[in-house]
Order: sequence, then structure tokens, then C-alpha cells
Amino acid sequence: MTTHEDPNIKAQRPIRPLPNLIFMSRWLQLPLYLGLILAQGVYVFHFWVELVDLIGAAMGNQAALDHILNAVAIDGATKPTKLNESTIMLVVLGLIDVVMISNLLIMVIVGGYETFVSRMNLESHPDQPEWLSHVNASVLKVKLATAIIGISSIHLLKTFINASAYDAKTLIAQTGIHITFLVSAMAIAYCDRLMSPPNTHKSH
Repeated sequence: MTTHEDPNIKAQRPIRPLPNLIFMSRWLQLPLYLGLILAQGVYVFHFWVELVDLIGAAMGNQAALDHILNAVAIDGATKPTKLNESTIMLVVLGLIDVVMISNLLIMVIVGGYETFVSRMNLESHPDQPEWLSHVNASVLKVKLATAIIGISSIHLLKTFINASAYDAKTLIAQTGIHITFLVSAMAIAYCDRLMSPPNTHKSH
């Protein structure tokens, strides 16, 4: 007759030194996430610099206009001379690109810390992200892959707006890279579905 150990007693048993050291090594990732928070701050600063220059250029500030035109200029192409619809669209797409990369950073910082370092205990917080309640390594990979597709889409759209400034090889290469990201995300999601199939039980 086998006896089962009380799980409460098992949970109170101290961890041996070596496993405890290995487990505590997860905190070595903390400086990495703090570094990503600093990178997030750099992106916020860059966003406001570009936004202020765009507003200044629209109001006739020559220095801001020159900065905007240099930012959207493409090597080998004729540099724009004024703030037109295409120029504004390229700058706005650049701002959207910054926001999407910032969202990617948030997912890596919050999701990675919650998954690999320590629980944040945000269950009762009104601003807890919906996806964080069921985040794990697989979900995080799928969400990151989806975010990368969004960022790649913005870059591809910026290229298509200036398609006349690029040769066919560059356009085909960027399109192929975007399709590769898309196929990779689908493969990751499919593998995740295979490893964690949805509940097939029907309620009666």
C-alpha cells in the first residue's frame, strides 16, 4: 500500500542549495529588462522629437522642415523639397513604427518578466493587460511574432509609397522578407496549437 505525502509538507520543504542557486539565477535577467525600459524611454524621446518637428514643419519652421525632409529622404532618390501628403504619410508611418516597437518592448518586458523571473500579482489590478492573465512562453512567442509582422508591414508600406526610388530586387526582397515573417508566425502558432490543443469537450 503506497502512502502519499502531504503536499503542504512537501511545499514547506526547503530547496537544496544547488537547485536554489540555479533557480535564483533567473534574477540575472532583471538588468536586461531594466535595460529594455531605458530603451523604451529612448523611443518615447525619439517619438516626441519627430512629432514636434512634424508640427513645426507644418507651421512653417524651416529647421523642422529640413529635419523632416532629411528623415524621409532615400539614398539615390530626389530629396523632397516641401511637406506634401506623401512626406507627411511617411513621417506618420515612422511614428506608428515607433509605437509598434514600443508595444513590442512592453510585451517582452512585462510578459518576459512574468514568465521567466517572478509573478507580478496583477490579477486585481484594473489595468492588467488581458493577454497577461494567460501568458506563457508559447503565447509570448506568438504575440511577438504577430508584433514583428505588424512592424514589417509598416516598413513595407513605407517602401511601397516610395516604390519609384527602389529597384525591383529591393522591392521583391522586402516583400519576401515580410512573407517569411508571416509564414514563420503561422508556423509558430500552428506548433503551439499542436502542443496545446483547444478543449474539444462540448457542454451538454
